[in-house]
Amino acid sequence: MSVATSNAIDTVFAELKARGETALIPFLTMGDPDLETSVSLVQAAEAAGAHMIELGVPYSDPLADGPVIQRASERALKRKISLSDCMAVATEARRRGVKMPFILFTYFNPVLQFGLDRFFSQLKEHDFSGIIIPDLPLEEDAEVRAKAEETGIHLIPLVAPTSEARVERIAARARGFVYCVSSLGVTGVRSEFYAGIDQFLETVRNAASVPICVGFGISSREQIERLSRSCDGVIVGSAIVRKVEEALPLLTDGDAGKRRQGVELVQSFIAGLKPAR
Repeated sequence: MSVATSNAIDTVFAELKARGETALIPFLTMGDPDLETSVSLVQAAEAAGAHMIELGVPYSDPLADGPVIQRASERALKRKISLSDCMAVATEARRRGVKMPFILFTYFNPVLQFGLDRFFSQLKEHDFSGIIIPDLPLEEDAEVRAKAEETGIHLIPLVAPTSEARVERIAARARGFVYCVSSLGVTGVRSEFYAGIDQFLETVRNAASVPICVGFGISSREQIERLSRSCDGVIVGSAIVRKVEEALPLLTDGDAGKRRQGVELVQSFIAGLKPAR
């Protein structure tokens, strides 16, 4: 049974469509370098113009993630960052005035260990609007999908150029948006995308009743401007996480001014991704 409540993701996309804008969706690894900094970076992302944000749960075997996000996960896991810790970042960010929708990005094993009922109850309590589980295939998502529908939280699917015959089935059942993988392989900054990206996005667009967003390998305003013609939103992960990594000497400094400077470096990078209107 589905809960007839509005979802903040849907609201944001409707507002952006009315203004002719494309959603900017950053990804951050929670707990890198620590939870307090993660809250500050979420605030900074919204201040930079992000429309919604993916909060990544650090995981020891992130199959879809490239070396940049793997290193971020390793740094966070050294601090014993848990799934509950990551959810708590969202609540603290809300307390500090952040308004944009939160999407939790996690692999299935932590969800399974947490327990589905408790997991979705906690997502609701911490005001998440969406969930992305990259290693949960369509054929095995029935129970998770049912819980998501019950709680009004969007289960956002990934679809890749290699999905081929499964594209229509995945896109047709999507909630929130369809996460379109722009290139083959794991996440990471790239100079070029999959050669058939435009045709791929058109296929997904025709099959989906929700917005389509593009992620994996996007790192510049020029790439976002190019892709914005074919999608409703753009997800930037590795490029931002790499900027966090570059700012680590400042972010981990005991001096509050230097920490703020590190956050501002990341904020400036995110702001620079937004296409000129």
